[in-house]
Amino acid sequence: MLAVRRINRLDDRIAKIVIVLMAIGTVFVYSASADVGEELNLKRFYDHPGLRQIVYFPLACLVMFTLSAINHRHLSFAQGAWRSFTPYLLILSLILLAIVLIPQLGTQVNDARRWIRVPIGPARISFQPSELAKWASIFFLAAVCAKNNFQIKSFWKQFLPICAVVGAFVGMIIAEDFGTAAFIVLLSFCMLLVGGAKWWHLLSPLPLVLALFFVMLYQSPHRIERIKAFLHPEQHSDTTAYQATQSLVALGSGGLWGKGLGNGVSKYGHLPEDTTDFVFAIIGEELGLVGTTSVILLFIAFIWMGSLVVIRSKDGFSQLLAGGIVLAISLQAALNIGVVTVVLPTKGIPLPFLSGGGSSLLVSAAAVGVLLNIAKQTADTEPANS
Repeated sequence: MLAVRRINRLDDRIAKIVIVLMAIGTVFVYSASADVGEELNLKRFYDHPGLRQIVYFPLACLVMFTLSAINHRHLSFAQGAWRSFTPYLLILSLILLAIVLIPQLGTQVNDARRWIRVPIGPARISFQPSELAKWASIFFLAAVCAKNNFQIKSFWKQFLPICAVVGAFVGMIIAEDFGTAAFIVLLSFCMLLVGGAKWWHLLSPLPLVLALFFVMLYQSPHRIERIKAFLHPEQHSDTTAYQATQSLVALGSGGLWGKGLGNGVSKYGHLPEDTTDFVFAIIGEELGLVGTTSVILLFIAFIWMGSLVVIRSKDGFSQLLAGGIVLAISLQAALNIGVVTVVLPTKGIPLPFLSGGGSSLLVSAAAVGVLLNIAKQTADTEPANS
């Protein structure tokens, strides 16, 4: 009797890599949140970043595997735009972004209004709508490019409306989260380039984008100071470049093997944002070069497996959607590691799957769930005797 045996289960391999990354993140967010001067109070469980991450980890796994069971083609426009999930994600994202900008509803943290906090009993659940908007943009671009058969020829009827949708997100995000807005612009450029847009179409908004970039830059003295600190760190080591300096101290003090799990000292008030944007530095301090290299190799393995999914996908929509997901995660990881190692100027971009915070972890896990579904549908089969 002939049976079908599935081989090259890319979905299983990708899921294992992501789960390992999330597990590492949970461990080091907990380690980085340690405070020798504070007793653990379980009555304020949700106020502790490490304990919150312990809750987010299994929840993210549940979200990932749930989304992997839903056909990713529900995100396409093949059966009509309003029969797709994508427009509703776009509308939801725009509504949430608008709510954030309302002073009475949006929450301001570190001089930036990026979060919505919803009280649930004694806890206050925070959500960052720009994270959802980032993925909604990727799903939209994949769907609309596939709907146009990867031939975006008309500037006024095709390219401009697409840019208007993405521009609406960018316009609502850029005032409070310049990094995420720039990230969405970069991702959109790459996806439209692959999705059939003409070069001169893509270059036409460049003067406006550059003008907006410099306006937003000069309206914020803090951003200018960050660039100065990046170019001349020795002159700003105690002020604007303090975070970058302490990040290098943490990475350098870890040496080859690190100080041991939990034995780092940078987390005791020396390195700001140690549970979020700079958790990679804590890994370097406590596990050394071996630990940081292992994390980078896991991301490389994810990119490799994700690229195989793109190559093996059976239709253009699946290819562009999988490519957008892999590109977003890999690019974000590269930018975060570049910031932590002071190759790039400091900017609040979390490390996917590892940085503390529920918004980034849950929506990234959901995106990987979509990637897993694509991988399942591209798995090789071969007959085997049974």
